Amino acid sequence: MPASIGATLGATLGALADLVLPSDCAGCGASVLGATAGLCPDCAAELAQLVPYETAPTPSPYGLPVCVALGPYDGVLRELVLAYKDRGRHRLARPLAVQLARGVAACAVRLGHPPGSPVVVIPVPSTAAAARQRHGDHMRRLARETARTLNGRGWPAAVSSVAAARPRADSAHLSAADRAVAARDAFRTRWTPARRVAAAAAAGACVIAVDDVLTTGATLASLAARLTSDGVAVRGAVTLAATRRRTV
Repeated sequence: MPASIGATLGATLGALADLVLPSDCAGCGASVLGATAGLCPDCAAELAQLVPYETAPTPSPYGLPVCVALGPYDGVLRELVLAYKDRGRHRLARPLAVQLARGVAACAVRLGHPPGSPVVVIPVPSTAAAARQRHGDHMRRLARETARTLNGRGWPAAVSSVAAARPRADSAHLSAADRAVAARDAFRTRWTPARRVAAAAAAGACVIAVDDVLTTGATLASLAARLTSDGVAVRGAVTLAATRRRTV
């Protein structure tokens, strides 16, 4: 069976299972019947009510682009990010991407682009080891859903895997200083996509990086610095969440 057919069949069977079998809500753990993408109605409503806002860590690393987050990294949003990223709840990509698309649109407008402007979405890439552990690159998957949502809302959008991740330690349990060290030279530029993104930016597209959680900002600053030095100016960044203790 071709991979694309298998993926479609799997998604269809998963959707049918959601309708007829009880499942645990990824946000609150409640057992629900007919949950949409593994979310109970209350958690789905809480996700939909998030309002993207501009934020920055304190201190903010040099070169960090304008950052927009959907909400603080706690409560239901934190549970959804962890469930999607680390617990295999891949169907959460759809509801999370719907909100991430709102953040990308808000960031583009903040950067001076009128509604409906072309956007290039650059996911922060996972290392090969992380992608194997999580059964895929979670941000690339989310970026594709985000671009699909943006296109449906009148924002011409494309995803570019212009950056590749070099092997590095998982930053989840690192200190701020260790995160900064790990972020240095964490990425390399893929030159063919880089030329395409640079051409799109020259034609008026807004280039925005997307990631899951803004903590110290070291990863996004490193990615922006690497790509900018190679001719791809990253204008902004959007994350699903931002840690409270470092935001202003």
